[in-house]
Amino acid sequence: MRTRIPGIIAFAIVAGALGLTGHATPQSPNYTKIGEVQIGGPLPARWDYTYVDSAGKRLYQSHGAEVVVIDLTTDKIVGRIADTPGVHGFVVAPGTGRGFSTNGSENKVGVIDLKTLTTIMKADTGANPDAILYEPKNKEIYALNHTGKSVTAIDAATGKVTANFPLSGTAETGQADPALGRAFVNAEDVDAVDVIDVAQHKVVATWSVKPAASPTGMAIDTATHRIFVGGGTALVMMDAASGKVVANVPICRGTDATWFDPGTKLVFVSCSDGTVTIAHMDAPDKLSVVQTLATAAGSRTMALDPATHKIYLAAGTRTSPDTFRVLIFGMGK
Repeated sequence: MRTRIPGIIAFAIVAGALGLTGHATPQSPNYTKIGEVQIGGPLPARWDYTYVDSAGKRLYQSHGAEVVVIDLTTDKIVGRIADTPGVHGFVVAPGTGRGFSTNGSENKVGVIDLKTLTTIMKADTGANPDAILYEPKNKEIYALNHTGKSVTAIDAATGKVTANFPLSGTAETGQADPALGRAFVNAEDVDAVDVIDVAQHKVVATWSVKPAASPTGMAIDTATHRIFVGGGTALVMMDAASGKVVANVPICRGTDATWFDPGTKLVFVSCSDGTVTIAHMDAPDKLSVVQTLATAAGSRTMALDPATHKIYLAAGTRTSPDTFRVLIFGMGK
């Protein structure tokens, strides 16, 4: 027997299916593995940050004493940047044709010609430069000196150091919000975020990240001025103007990287336990976990390509150089 559905109920069902209701629960993005790029030896499988230059369609993967360059249109290795001892991170300065590497073993930042993939000069930093970011308001590179607990600012056009200034703790990942004239850096050992006035080159505030702890990964949504920090057992969303923690969700174990996709409003947190927690920014004061993605044990570092919504994770067994690779995950249809 066919049962007639009253008009109001029918509309509610259709509206929910089309996402027309104000409180629709986000569906799982259904990320799955879609490929991998083998890197292998002869260098040991030792790595840190993964970086995507979406405009240049390249991925830069730190690998011990080199940076491996991968073409994102073919998923093939197209070059290797040498002379980067103890490299941690890499970033591209838009419009300069230059990349910058944090060479932790020599306390320097390498300035790289992206056409030839050669180092053209180096700038001195504090102790163990680790994460690195581009600050667009002043067009500067910020090398975040991990054990030095400081920032070295470098002019992206000239490669010259413009400032050195202290942080409140051990430096991890950072992000910039040019509209606010601020940059933000995770101070891992004090469970906090340092707030930098980019005009003054100084820390002007330090904000707690609780209930997160030992913050490592950081992402930002400059449209809503929200910072996403992964640390310990929590991902927190913070107001970039006030420092207030406005939402938090539980995450995987052994986190390192955090990324935000402005096109999908998804936040990704990668962990060494072999999973990625994927959350959705439902509103500027609400997060919800929408998927736990299985990756590979130890694959704690990650990068996002916002143009394709793909994520890339480095993986391998440190005692076996040939196992080193980059895993690729994409959203389901």
